[in-house]
Amino acid sequence: MPLLFLAIGLAAGLLSGLFGIGGGIIIVPALLLYGRMEPTTATGTSLMALLLPVGALGAWQYHRNGHVNVTAGLLVAAGLFVGAYFGARVGLTLNPTMARRVFAIFLALVSARIWFSA
Repeated sequence: MPLLFLAIGLAAGLLSGLFGIGGGIIIVPALLLYGRMEPTTATGTSLMALLLPVGALGAWQYHRNGHVNVTAGLLVAAGLFVGAYFGARVGLTLNPTMARRVFAIFLALVSARIWFSA
């Protein structure tokens, strides 16, 4: 299992560096499908993994090349800080089946929006 979790982190890191994605689109689904975790455990594990290293080296590379809006990044971080607290409170009230379905709908809607706006 440790190699599986390392591979999930590596994939999320690569895709995070490429597209700015990771937790919700890569880590949580991988932990659900391959790590066989319940949705609340997958979400909590993803948040824990992202706590410190979330994009530090990737953001540094983008910043070195003039592609980081620091003010926007700090404001998004503040929103994430507060939003994650309330999201966790709501997420912990959902049963596992409902959590999986809500997450799947969210991913489908985001995918459709990106597809049709390309």
